[in-house]
Amino acid sequence: MSAELGTMLVKAGKITEDQLKQALDLKSENKDHFGEALVKVGAIQSEEELSDFISKQLNMGSLRLNDVELNPEIVKLIPLDIARKFNVIAVSRLGKTLIVAIADPNNVYVLDAIKFITGCNVQPVISPENSINKSIEKYYDDGGAVSEILKGLEDDEELEVVSSDSEEISESDLQSAVQDKPLVRLVDSIIKEAVRTGASDIHIEMYEKRIRVRYRVDGNLKEMDPLPYKYRAAIISRIKIMSELDISERRLPQDGRIKIKLDNRTVDLRVSVLPTIFGEKVVMRILDPNALMVDMTKLGFTEAALTKFKKSITLPYGIILVTGPTGSGKTTTLYSALKQINTEGINIMTAEDPVEFNFDGINQVAVRSEIGLTFASALRSFLRQDPDVIMVGEIRDGETAEIAIRAALTGHLVFSTLHTNDAPSSIPRLIDMGVPNYLVSSATRMILAQRMTRKLCQECRRPYTLTDEDVESLGVPDECITTRDVFESPGCPNCNGTGQSGRTGIYEVMPISDAIEQMILEGKTDVDIGAQAISDGMLTLRMAAVNKMMEGDIGMKEVFAVTSGGH
Repeated sequence: MSAELGTMLVKAGKITEDQLKQALDLKSENKDHFGEALVKVGAIQSEEELSDFISKQLNMGSLRLNDVELNPEIVKLIPLDIARKFNVIAVSRLGKTLIVAIADPNNVYVLDAIKFITGCNVQPVISPENSINKSIEKYYDDGGAVSEILKGLEDDEELEVVSSDSEEISESDLQSAVQDKPLVRLVDSIIKEAVRTGASDIHIEMYEKRIRVRYRVDGNLKEMDPLPYKYRAAIISRIKIMSELDISERRLPQDGRIKIKLDNRTVDLRVSVLPTIFGEKVVMRILDPNALMVDMTKLGFTEAALTKFKKSITLPYGIILVTGPTGSGKTTTLYSALKQINTEGINIMTAEDPVEFNFDGINQVAVRSEIGLTFASALRSFLRQDPDVIMVGEIRDGETAEIAIRAALTGHLVFSTLHTNDAPSSIPRLIDMGVPNYLVSSATRMILAQRMTRKLCQECRRPYTLTDEDVESLGVPDECITTRDVFESPGCPNCNGTGQSGRTGIYEVMPISDAIEQMILEGKTDVDIGAQAISDGMLTLRMAAVNKMMEGDIGMKEVFAVTSGGH
């Protein structure tokens, strides 16, 4: 469909040949929908615009699914696997005619298949691919697949081997139990549903008489259907087998990896198993390349901050630090910077713990401390590999810090991360590690602090006017309050009542100016350095969050949730 539709768009003057080529390349590279790809390259404003164009060209109705409430019974006339595979959903039924929302109305095969399955005449209407995907996830019960498998498990007597209350279950019994098809399907479904709902982590937790499953979506943990307690050992053992761990070891923590193929793409899962008083807890970190945003223009930078950051990553040498707590998006920022400068003429080497995503053209090394391959030893080896750019996943100790700093002073551009609360406090942190002031001031070129913040749900957001008390509590300069008319979201079915949907970044970008370089040499405090950075034009994390609120992206509660005081 993409090439034919693209030709139609070019002929109609909606897009250019160059935009079509860019979109097709992006679609092929990232497995995006064609509409998504057109939006990303700036050819169209939204996928709805594309749907309206198709409907006019084919003289066919279009439908914005966000504006209508569907009948779940009608929706489920089309099996879930068909709906997902062909991006189609049943909208309504009028007698023997079934109205079906579809992105590609030229797909005669799927229309014929739906007619055969439902026994109805099929009347297609055009809808954007992303809207259909969201409706599929909304109306087909998220826990449906798991629930069906659980019903099968409850009736299945073959797994009674793991129903004993005794913790001493033989390895041969577990090996037998975890090969049972319903249990295999259950664990597979837990993972598949997490990936499809955009979760970043899966938590499987053991309590005295229950197993709790939670998915982390947009930074929040969401509880799913509970699992039958009597299958706790078999479920954990199945995950251990998938990640090539020792199923007989239940007293010590273990770490492993799982690689799965889902919807024509490969997804990695990083698995951590931890013994607790009621059994083992499993956390699976989902490393989905499709969910990784490495386009720095889409990360949430203001235009001024992005200009400063882009300038710093093209410097010939120096160290650039990204700081923030775990889960604040530091790795994504580093990957986006590396992708921006990844060209044939540059030798890029990274030391990571672990390597989360693979990139063509970048030499990535996984740190393994247990065999002596530390960040420091990897960094030393890199310097004998003729690098231009080096990324060290994290500066954890003085040895790594000093090697990184010295590498930055000998003609290399070095990227790394630190765990500090804001950009200015990274300076005393490096000095506390034992790096002399003069090396820190000479080598450091840019420090960026960041947080991930939850965006307001666009479906239920409503206007809110800041009071005098609100403005005072924000604690930012008057010039940061560009309007008192902001938004809040009370929650709706579209956001599961949370009032939030999706995430964006806020950034504190601190280039090392001549004045700051001199202050580092003189041993000034992070407070003094921060004041100078603000004078140089830096927005603190709090100011950046308030800026996002003024633009309608986040609410006031989120400003306080992700920032403290002036930072």
